Amino acid sequence: MEQPTILALDFDGVLCDGLAEYFQTAWRAYRRIWSVPEGLPIEGLESAFGRLRPVVETGWEMPLVLHALLAGISEAEILQHWSALSKELVAKEGLSAAALGQAVDGLRDEWISQDVESWLALHRLYPGVGDRLKQILASDVYPIIISTKEGRFIRELLQGQGVDFPRDRIIGKEVKQPKPQTLRDLKQQFGQQAAKFPTIWFVEDRLKTLQGVAAQPDLEDVQLFLADWGYNTESDRTQAQTEPRMTLISLVQFGQPYTAWK
Repeated sequence: MEQPTILALDFDGVLCDGLAEYFQTAWRAYRRIWSVPEGLPIEGLESAFGRLRPVVETGWEMPLVLHALLAGISEAEILQHWSALSKELVAKEGLSAAALGQAVDGLRDEWISQDVESWLALHRLYPGVGDRLKQILASDVYPIIISTKEGRFIRELLQGQGVDFPRDRIIGKEVKQPKPQTLRDLKQQFGQQAAKFPTIWFVEDRLKTLQGVAAQPDLEDVQLFLADWGYNTESDRTQAQTEPRMTLISLVQFGQPYTAWK
């Protein structure tokens, strides 16, 4: 199979590196939640947060990662036991995932409303991605972005990099549905139009998301690719290579013809 009919792409961690924004939002939220005086983060904290970014599944966990680090919990322990640790920390601090999430979202909304340009400036496309997207848009492959980031920001970020991505091909946070359902909808929609089911390739940087798709019997023909340059760990990448449904792909391969992807 040389190329897909539909190329479904995650945004953060596949097309866009927003790690600087994640850290700044997490730091601001951490200071607000734990009433820490304004000031610069301690040296090395941002680098540590970057290495631990793969454990974060939902935004509320970001300031909690910083709290764990500043409480002296090692990076190795966080990487290995984050699911249990996060629950323990939330209970110990008398917090909740909902409260943490509201703090993160509220702070981010304030920032965007007050100075959207500085917020956008903390995002960048991975090297070569802008040109690759332009190539795909000019081809007979149908690209679509499936993301938990709001679609309007995705479009702004892409336009800022000279990529005019059609608005109706961006499925963002506002759609409020799991990625497997979006893939299912695409399969049905294009299958009806073409009188046959399309070939869908899905590029994502989170192993658990790909495993969730692989667990859906009606999506067994979707080709799954783990982006090794995104927010995942060495363990994730090693595991992906043992999964029969998945292919580990590099940023160099992403920029090459589809025949180089496998």
